[in-house]
Amino acid sequence: MTSGLGDVRFLTVAEVAEMMRVSKMTVYRMVHAGELPAIRFGRSFRVPESAVAQVIHSHVADTA
Repeated sequence: MTSGLGDVRFLTVAEVAEMMRVSKMTVYRMVHAGELPAIRFGRSFRVPESAVAQVIHSHVADTA
């Protein structure tokens, strides 16, 4: 049985900030507020790409 983790693509905070066109600090705030799930590796965070897409989609749906 596989967990499917090989299919998960993780992004750095800088990559997420670039995708969302916000500052890295905004991404850190979202992570700490629980709005954006992330995994901590040492002192850095990695965010699943699917989580970024879900957050973007939910915010687009809120404004429509």
